[in-house]
Amino acid sequence: MRTLNYKEALNEALHQEMANDSRVIVLGEDVARMGGDFGVTMGLLDKFGPDRVRDTPLSEAAIIGAANGAAFCGLRPVAEIMFADFITECYDQLVNNSAKARYMFNGQVMAPIVVRTASGAGFRAAYHHSQNIEAWFMNIPGLTVVAPATPHDAKGLLIASIRDDNPIIFLEHKMLYGTSGEVPEEPYALPIGVAEVKRPGTDVTIVSSMKQLHYALAVADQLAAEEEISCEVIDLRTIKPFDKATILSSVKKTGRVVLVNEAPKTGSINAEISAVITEEAFRDLKAPVERVNSLDVPVGFAPVLEDYVIPGPAEIAKAVRKVVDY
Repeated sequence: MRTLNYKEALNEALHQEMANDSRVIVLGEDVARMGGDFGVTMGLLDKFGPDRVRDTPLSEAAIIGAANGAAFCGLRPVAEIMFADFITECYDQLVNNSAKARYMFNGQVMAPIVVRTASGAGFRAAYHHSQNIEAWFMNIPGLTVVAPATPHDAKGLLIASIRDDNPIIFLEHKMLYGTSGEVPEEPYALPIGVAEVKRPGTDVTIVSSMKQLHYALAVADQLAAEEEISCEVIDLRTIKPFDKATILSSVKKTGRVVLVNEAPKTGSINAEISAVITEEAFRDLKAPVERVNSLDVPVGFAPVLEDYVIPGPAEIAKAVRKVVDY
C-alpha cells in the first residue's frame, strides 16, 4: 500500500468526495487560490472551479453562516476555520443554528456541514493558536466531534463526515500534518463513533486521541520492553460521541485506566470518560482512574512554557506506573 502524509490524505479525501458528489463545496479563508494555510485544499480550485471552492472574508461567523445557509438549501459544505481557537468567533452559528436545525424542523431541514479546523499545541504559536477545543462542544446536543490521529483515519473519517447528514467538527492536530502512513487509493469511509484498539494489552488501558495517541503508543512500547508492563492503547477517533463499548470492554480486561488528552484537565473529555467508567465499570477497577491533561493555564509562547503545560511521554509513563503500583 502507498504512503501519504496526513495532509495529503485529507486533500485526497476532498478531491474524491468533490468528484463523487457535486453538492460538496469548500469555503474558508485562503482555501482557494492559496490552497489553505496548511495546504490541505491545494488543487481544488483548479479542478472544481470558483463556484465550488470559495475564498471568504476574514470572518468566521460569516463562513459558518454561509455554510449553514448552503447546507439548509441542499449543499454539503466543508468549511475551514484556519485555527480551532477562532471557533469562538462562530460559536453562536454552530451552537444555535448548525446543531439545532435538524431537531427544530423534525428532519425537514438538514445541516450536513463539516467544519475542518487545526487544533493543538507544539507549533510554538502561543495563546491564540494552540488550544485543544473539543471540550467546548461536549455539552452541545446535535454536534459530532471527530479527531483522527493517522493519515489512514484522516481520509476515511473525513469522507464519512462529508457524507453524514449532521454537523461535524473535524479536528486536525496541526502537529500531525507531516506524519505519514499507509492510505488506500480508493475512497473509503470509516464509521463515526467507533474507537480502535491500536495496540492490544493486558495490564493497563490507555485511552487517547490525536497527537497524544502517538505519545501513548511510544510509552506502551517502552514500558513493555523495559518494565514488562502491557498497555492496551485505544484511539478514540471520535470524541463525541465516544465509543463506550470499546473502552468498557478494555477496562473489564485490564482493570486499570489512564486517560490522556491534550486539553486542560477541568471539564475535558477525560472527565466524561472517567465518569462513565466509574458508573458502569467501577467493580472492574483495580486502581483509581488516572487522567493526564495539560495544566489549567493558557499555552505560553516560550518553548519551555509550552512544554511544561502540555503533557508528554513522561507524564503518561508516570500515570501508568502509578495505576500498576496501586
